[in-house]
Amino acid sequence: MNVSIHQDRLNRELHELALISDVPAPAVTRVVFTPADLRGRTFVRELCQDAGLQIREDAVGNLFARWAGSKPELPAVATGSHIDAIPNAGMFDGTVGVLGGLEAIRALVRSGFQPRRSIELLVFTAEEPTRFGVGCLGSRLLAGTLDASGGERFKDRDGNSLDEVRIKAGFHGPLSGVRLPAGYCHAFLELHIEQGPVLEQQQIGLGIVTAIAAPASLRVSIEGPGGHAGAVLMPQRHDAFLAAAEIALAVEAAVLSSGSEDTVATTGVCEVFPGAVNSIPSRVHLEIDVRDIDQTRRDEVLRKIDRALAAIALRRGTAIQTEIINADPPARCDQLVIEALRRGCQIHGAAYEFMISRAYHDSLFMSLIAPAAMLFIPCRGGVSHRPDEYSSPEAIAHGVLVLAEALAQLAE
Repeated sequence: MNVSIHQDRLNRELHELALISDVPAPAVTRVVFTPADLRGRTFVRELCQDAGLQIREDAVGNLFARWAGSKPELPAVATGSHIDAIPNAGMFDGTVGVLGGLEAIRALVRSGFQPRRSIELLVFTAEEPTRFGVGCLGSRLLAGTLDASGGERFKDRDGNSLDEVRIKAGFHGPLSGVRLPAGYCHAFLELHIEQGPVLEQQQIGLGIVTAIAAPASLRVSIEGPGGHAGAVLMPQRHDAFLAAAEIALAVEAAVLSSGSEDTVATTGVCEVFPGAVNSIPSRVHLEIDVRDIDQTRRDEVLRKIDRALAAIALRRGTAIQTEIINADPPARCDQLVIEALRRGCQIHGAAYEFMISRAYHDSLFMSLIAPAAMLFIPCRGGVSHRPDEYSSPEAIAHGVLVLAEALAQLAE
């Protein structure tokens, strides 16, 4: 089988998709179900149609583009990622796995390969948590870890529910029908930029992912009486922001006490009300991300944070409420798919390293319903979620070649 990657075309398609954005290049912003996101979906859908793939979309907007095999009744081999992008992001996160997955299929078609199992490209809805506060929305629904009540429960900052927004975007039907039936997938592979510096620093071309870190997301609301910045003396204050500052430091302390570099946490959102220089903050909204590849260790960090919140509330005289948005299990990648990727690297002379993914991806949830693994390509400086995110056309083509080889092995 002589597989070749059209590197120039793939690079051009990545740049064309990057221009479909709510902000000027080189930054990319494509928040789910916004006009930019819908134009991006149209762009990818048309490329898949041009490739002769069978297209369908579900009620939340997950897109499936299938190359039918000689035994279409068998569970399919799937690959894919996402095209939504957080505000002021780069052009490679997720899109390499979508357009690279499409090019892997096109390369196999060009080679004359005839798959026994169908090969399917998946474009997942809302991998990023930007709009509704929960990541991997589409793959959670596909895996059945999120039920249809999320359609009304999840709201954006303007108060619009997921159901309202998706229906307005043209995606109809009950969310209960999104879950994939048992045995739908024989295997799932996701090509992605590393979003870290390891491959570049070690000058290794590819990373085969063996485990994906488990995320937990918390929303914390702190309330105090507030008051005039000049009239309320320091001993009488119950400053909601100072309580929030203590919480952020307590999160850091809980993580550092875990004893593992694989435990990380970030207090990434801090909204202060009323936000006036001469008014004592009376309300603060925090959002906290905690993750680890070891669920027991991560959950112990969550318990330490919970105890710290109670102590801070008592000491500061503030009311603190916590909501756990999600606390997902870590994923161990499947040996079947890992071996297919390893053989692909060997066949094409690609140096590789076994590694873990500290960022989480749709593969985490696909691993609950199918054997799954990921293939990383290096990105410059380990930079991601920024406009200067970059992976070279050669590195991308290298990853797509190995992906195509692994897809062919699993589809035979």
